[in-house]
Amino acid sequence: MASILKVDDLRGNTAAGNITITSEGGSATMQLQQGVLKQWINMDGSGTISVRDSLNNSSITDNGTGNYTVTHTNFFSSANNAPVIGTGSTGARIYPDLADSGTVGTSVYGIIAGNASGTLTDARICTGHGAGDLA
Repeated sequence: MASILKVDDLRGNTAAGNITITSEGGSATMQLQQGVLKQWINMDGSGTISVRDSLNNSSITDNGTGNYTVTHTNFFSSANNAPVIGTGSTGARIYPDLADSGTVGTSVYGIIAGNASGTLTDARICTGHGAGDLA
């Protein structure tokens, strides 16, 4: 008979956020909170942009053809977070913070969608997610 564990609050024994899980093979461990996505979005970037579904996003901005900004509700603790994006276009790429300083922002990231020749184009499917520590 299988066991079912139902809880409303999961806390580590030594520290509330310190929950270690063992890998499938049993030889490696990792911190649970490190493996959980802190932000994700699925949006339509064509016409009037819209969010299909998301987690931890306060707004999206259409900066022009094929250029979007995703703003988080709860910010990351540092610019060393790891956003990953994808679009229905050929040349999808992420741009860093709004100042394009070469670092990812703690509160935003941008999505650029283009075709194979590098021309920006609106994408019907834009997705992104962010991993890292929240502030």
